[in-house]
Amino acid sequence: MSAPSVSFEIFPPASMTASFKLWDAMARLSTFAPDYVSVTYGAQGSAQDKTLDTARAVMEQTKLPVASHLTAARASKEDVMTRAQGFADAGIRDIVALRGDPDSAGAEFAPHPDGFASSVELVSALAETGNFNIRVGAYPESHPSASSQQQNIDYLKAKFDAGASEAITQFFFEADTFLRFRDACAKAGITQRIVPGILPPTNWTRARSFAERCGASVPDWLDQAFDAAIRDDRADLLSLAVTTELCSTLIDEGVDHLHIYTLNSAHLTERLCLALGLAPEQPVLRPVLRDVA
Repeated sequence: MSAPSVSFEIFPPASMTASFKLWDAMARLSTFAPDYVSVTYGAQGSAQDKTLDTARAVMEQTKLPVASHLTAARASKEDVMTRAQGFADAGIRDIVALRGDPDSAGAEFAPHPDGFASSVELVSALAETGNFNIRVGAYPESHPSASSQQQNIDYLKAKFDAGASEAITQFFFEADTFLRFRDACAKAGITQRIVPGILPPTNWTRARSFAERCGASVPDWLDQAFDAAIRDDRADLLSLAVTTELCSTLIDEGVDHLHIYTLNSAHLTERLCLALGLAPEQPVLRPVLRDVA
């Protein structure tokens, strides 16, 4: 099994303490020479104004390429494109373009009256600027708003047709979930790379809650395994084992890049990278990460 390339996802820290924790994670994870680090918005877009500061800090202090998330929710087209120009002005040329969450969990998405109605419109507008390499989200178990898996795939194809170059999936727990989706996308004529999103469960209760909110299936065997592992204080060992097996299966099936949701922690991600055969390089220097909260 040859080692894959990787990218890491982080989110803006909410406090000075969280800033130091994030920098500790980035100092450790940067040694694996990720292709890029993506910086998200907070839940329901709560940290939109902090994304640029975090992205700039990571780019300056690690010298790694950075991809900033950009969403269409709760903002006019003018405001969204102004934010995009701010990324370009800071030297950030990679964007993860997303529709954004509804105003509350379970609610239907309602676009801003003067905003982009969909992620397809957002991708098209970004592509017209010629400033960015654009990635988009993909949903192996279908987007909650899609009426069927076929509609979900058709919509992904529309985002590629609008100018996206690559898609990153929502996380999943079984390799077949991704492989079936990849095959269906290929059958639909999608030729661009679809990268699996991997979530090492640093906390099973929280990971399960994430899965429920985003519609990711949780296999009964995994639930039962974590129940037993938590009782025996072996949850970290189980997390590493099941995530390594998941990634190894994907690599055996031709996946050459993994996008890892770090939750701003190096703990399991670092061990996963080592288990997959990634050799750490010389660590970056460790200046103090300025507070971006």
